[in-house]
Amino acid sequence: MNVQIREAKKDDMKDVIKLINELAVFEKEPRAVVISSEDLIKDGFGERPLFSCFVALVNNRISGMCLGYPRYSTWKGPTMHLEDLIVTQNMRGKGIGFALFSHFIKFSHLKNVRRIEWAVLDWNIDAINFYKKNGAYVSKEWQIAQMNEIAINNFISNNENI
Repeated sequence: MNVQIREAKKDDMKDVIKLINELAVFEKEPRAVVISSEDLIKDGFGERPLFSCFVALVNNRISGMCLGYPRYSTWKGPTMHLEDLIVTQNMRGKGIGFALFSHFIKFSHLKNVRRIEWAVLDWNIDAINFYKKNGAYVSKEWQIAQMNEIAINNFISNNENI
């Protein structure tokens, strides 16, 4: 199978949002996605893009994508965060994920980062094994901490004197 990886374009964002929603269903969070393809265009293609996105094409159809952005580590300096790597369900197991992953690693390496990081759900054994097979260390020590919009607003309301 011939897989082509290229930088995403504005016109790709409708397919990208479909993939994001497919991932949300897979991760048992079908109603969690609140952004739209218009948000992706606004945030990723302006004067200061907030992320880089790459799509995988098979027979000129988008079958997967990866999206990441720069971060900074106080220990390592420049790093990249791989937010999502998604292959549509009927195309999994065909090397598309590896092609996207490889492209993102090379892209990040050209930015001279000292680390690439991402999160993986502890029950997603296929993904964990894929990452380990490709040289990643999957930490059991670090826990991900997040605040959603409600938590942010509650914090601000409860700490108005800050």
